[in-house]
Amino acid sequence: MKQPDPLPPAQPLTLELETFVPYQLSVLSNRVSQAISAEYYRRFGLVMTEWRTMAVLGRFPGLSAGEVAEQTAMDKVAVSRAVARLLERELVSRDIHGDDRRRSVLALSAKGQALHDTVAPLVLECERRLLSVLEADELAQLHRLMERLGGEGMHRLISGLKDAPVSPVSSAQVEPSED
Repeated sequence: MKQPDPLPPAQPLTLELETFVPYQLSVLSNRVSQAISAEYYRRFGLVMTEWRTMAVLGRFPGLSAGEVAEQTAMDKVAVSRAVARLLERELVSRDIHGDDRRRSVLALSAKGQALHDTVAPLVLECERRLLSVLEADELAQLHRLMERLGGEGMHRLISGLKDAPVSPVSSAQVEPSED
């Protein structure tokens, strides 16, 4: 396996957020999510974590709350709260999984499926509008790049973090600036 390129010689580092890809991805994701979630909150009273939970259960019924958290990369506590609200609104049902009485699985209720089927076209239209600035080949390339970043890129990131030396300076040792 090819080793990652070594870092260039030590130079003063400047974190230029305009070109720092993790920052750019995060900002774009936040802006898109906020715009779309404001609309389905206004129309349907759903917050982002609730809709994401419903979207995942619409595609993959029978997951546990923990599996929904994994699938969405959301915090388990946030998913738990979303599930509780969805259960309260009778949009989701919870059942015991087969022989394992300790594991409960979630599914959209009939009411939840109907709401899912109403919200899904709205979010797909939002996606269409966002991506309308790209040509077909650019969109295909974007999907390929996201797949590579989500797969091998994440693998390299995580393995690199595990192997990275720990800095002797902790956040507890850093003095806050006095502004």
